[in-house]
Amino acid sequence: MDIAELLRLDREHVWHPCTQQKDHELLPPIPIDRGEGVHLIDFEGKRYIDGVSSWWVNLFGHNHPRLNRALTEQAGRIAHHIFAGFTHEPAVELSRRLCELAPGALNKVFFADNGSAAVEVALKMSFQYWQQTGIPQKTRFVSITEAYHGETLGALSVGGCELYREIYQPILLEGFQVQGPDCFRCAYGLERDSCDAPCFEHMQSLLEREHENIAAVIIEPLIQGAAGMRIYPPVYLKKLRALCDAFAVHYIADEIAVGFGRTGRMFANEHAEVAPDFMCLSKGITGGYLPLSVTLTTDEIYAAFYDDYASMKAFLHSHSYTGNPLACAVAVEVLKIFEEEDILSSLAPKMALLDAQAERFEALPHVGEFRRCGMVAAVEMVGEKKGKVPYPWQERRGLEVYRKALNMGALLRPLGNVVYFMPPLTIAEDELRQLLDIAFAAISEVTAD
Repeated sequence: MDIAELLRLDREHVWHPCTQQKDHELLPPIPIDRGEGVHLIDFEGKRYIDGVSSWWVNLFGHNHPRLNRALTEQAGRIAHHIFAGFTHEPAVELSRRLCELAPGALNKVFFADNGSAAVEVALKMSFQYWQQTGIPQKTRFVSITEAYHGETLGALSVGGCELYREIYQPILLEGFQVQGPDCFRCAYGLERDSCDAPCFEHMQSLLEREHENIAAVIIEPLIQGAAGMRIYPPVYLKKLRALCDAFAVHYIADEIAVGFGRTGRMFANEHAEVAPDFMCLSKGITGGYLPLSVTLTTDEIYAAFYDDYASMKAFLHSHSYTGNPLACAVAVEVLKIFEEEDILSSLAPKMALLDAQAERFEALPHVGEFRRCGMVAAVEMVGEKKGKVPYPWQERRGLEVYRKALNMGALLRPLGNVVYFMPPLTIAEDELRQLLDIAFAAISEVTAD
């Protein structure tokens, strides 16, 4: 199929995610032929550095030989079978490895197939736990402003990005939302690297007042991704864990975007030396190969569901592709690569390279901040530095950065006025420099006025 026909059929039949389809009249989707390392390659041979890991899923580059082999070998045995009443080695091995790596006492693994589903599982488990342990009034959930936990209705209900949820408000669950940390525009005039998170007072006040009705607090640890890569200090999580313990409230950690080395450690909670009651994982779990998600929880929570069938305490939740053997086999190989190739130790020079960019980017007259956590970095463009006044969203400055970066050979998909970097962990230092140079050139041009 030639490119013109491919694009014609795409426009006639395909509805792309998170896209105003009318934009494709001016900027048609780019047909990708193949991947190689950190590059996407189109049908004309042009290469694009995948600076966003194809929506945060790709850990070790495209067309990875070890992951290809794991997928092929498993396909030669069985691609999928029912997981109720049956099991298989990849799922068991993956569960064992995840429980050994996870912080705290997370010892049980429930499988689903995407991040939103993992969040739904955690919400339902938390709610049902309280129903089955004699505290049925605990029915509500707490999230923070600008939170993003997925786009199914339950996940949207605990979100805070109005861009995604405002129109659906009438059909969402009723919960609580409190002001979360915003270190770039700190209301207390403090710095994220040295503060004691006084902004936690909002969460403290709510739980003190409403804890009898609260089942769980859900949060993205350290980085609020869809909010524009908002980065906040680990002390916030320390305080949250202590508060949840004090008031018998579950702590749900949504590590879907930040797990698997993105913050420089395997899981973001490790920075705070705390463990959640539920941990949701997806995205990088298969290195960008196949849909898979898991919700980890404790033996204590599991025990509340373990009884004779007649008690009706079972967790009656399922997905057709639960525990898919292909996805689990690739995920096992991902964890082996982390261990055998010492991925986390290799990140230090790349994180230092990112840190060295702060002065360069912040010297631009319309860059308010360059921030980093692990292998995630972000540049926030502002209309005015004084007062940190944002550009009007209607100007779509981020879209212009995206377009210019594509022309220069990089995929950047800004979040509004925030240009961020979340490349594969295996990106070479020279490739990372090239990505940063392209971003700098694009931002300089887009903000030149």
